[in-house]
Amino acid sequence: MSAFVRALRARVNGMSYLPKWLLLASLIGVIAGLGAVVFYEALRLSTQLFLGLLAGYHVPTPAGEGNAAGSAHYARAWAIPLVVVLGALLSGWLVFTFAPEAEGHGTDAAIDAVHRNPRGIRLRAVAVKIVASALTIGSGGSGGREGPTAQISAGFGSLLARLLDLSPEDGRIAVSVGVGSGIGAIFSAPLGGAVLAADIVYRDDFEFEALLPGVLASIIAYAIFGAFLGYQPLFAIPGGYRFDQPLQLVWFALIGLLAGGLGLLYSRSFYGIVALSHRLPFSRKLRPALGGLLVGLIALGLPEVLGTGYGWVQKGLGTELVHTPLLIILALPLARILATSLSIGTGGSGGVFGPGMVIGAFTGLAVWRLLEPFAPAVGHDPAPFVIVGMMAVFGGISRAPVAVMLMVAQMTGSITLLGPAMVAVAISWFIVKRADDSIYRSQLHTRAEEPVIPDSGG
Repeated sequence: MSAFVRALRARVNGMSYLPKWLLLASLIGVIAGLGAVVFYEALRLSTQLFLGLLAGYHVPTPAGEGNAAGSAHYARAWAIPLVVVLGALLSGWLVFTFAPEAEGHGTDAAIDAVHRNPRGIRLRAVAVKIVASALTIGSGGSGGREGPTAQISAGFGSLLARLLDLSPEDGRIAVSVGVGSGIGAIFSAPLGGAVLAADIVYRDDFEFEALLPGVLASIIAYAIFGAFLGYQPLFAIPGGYRFDQPLQLVWFALIGLLAGGLGLLYSRSFYGIVALSHRLPFSRKLRPALGGLLVGLIALGLPEVLGTGYGWVQKGLGTELVHTPLLIILALPLARILATSLSIGTGGSGGVFGPGMVIGAFTGLAVWRLLEPFAPAVGHDPAPFVIVGMMAVFGGISRAPVAVMLMVAQMTGSITLLGPAMVAVAISWFIVKRADDSIYRSQLHTRAEEPVIPDSGG
């Protein structure tokens, strides 16, 4: 160990709380912002290569990313399954050759590191995660881009814990802050990311010590990401929303009931596919390709399952899906659950946060389509129902309801919906809590369960 590193360790660990976390949170925020930019560009280029160039299909994008309408139909429908398989095959080979821990949805691995080994995230796994996730999602696999960005900044927090010989408590905070600031940056939702850093590591508790460092890291990450890619919300909603129909709470409560059930279906389908995949009698490197083939075949009938799906959420917020056959709208939440389980659960790489919100958006849209012709106080605008669905499905099954509500409100610029949406999110959360499930299986229930991590004494 060099004299410089020893001196740096002594300096940092000798600081009082405020200057130490001003320094550490700022460093984590810088890496989170830059990491989000790097992955965003990698995914954009991968999507252009696989779906755009090879398959001749252009996915729609949300308002914050150009609001492109996307292709009206497949130019080469036969190429879609082949392209999804190719991306999954390359991703599987990369992950299981160089960093097997980079499979799956990243955020859960980071949460596990928070509790069991804050120093244990390898930088190789972070690099592999970036490339493998860009391949999986860019070729059409159903996944979210938050998993890789969370692992980038969580991995840097883990590096700081090793390099600076941070205490186990400080190491946990550093990795938690990395998770929240990375997700907050890629979704342009810094307040949601800050709260997520404290909310996501437990099912029924809150990591208060991570909150204020998370605020600083998240706003720095957001500032850097926005400097490259703009500060606009990811989604735009036509007009504003004003709560003046108390009867709407009944319909939002209905969304909450459905969201709780669909959240449980999402989690159990995902981990059911994971378990089934582990029993397949062929190489782990090939299993993501099987999932990719099935996703590609589903996409021939439902292109909404390809990629992140954020462009389709944007269409749902407006009026572009109003005339889509009702049967298709009703099928979309289930199709997204299946596609995400197949894409990521077979060993592909990508997040489950983003797909969870897309599932919720389609759920809210389906409820609106069913109620709008006859129910009172529903209104002619699907946006409130779509947004409440986004909050309720993933707010429940992530066991991080406050953070998810804040993130979706920032992503859609719909802060006025927070109050009415609380009905749906609370009901969804109670249903999931009663079942004692979560999409993040590495979460502990409370801080009392936190394992003792020995101090290295280094």
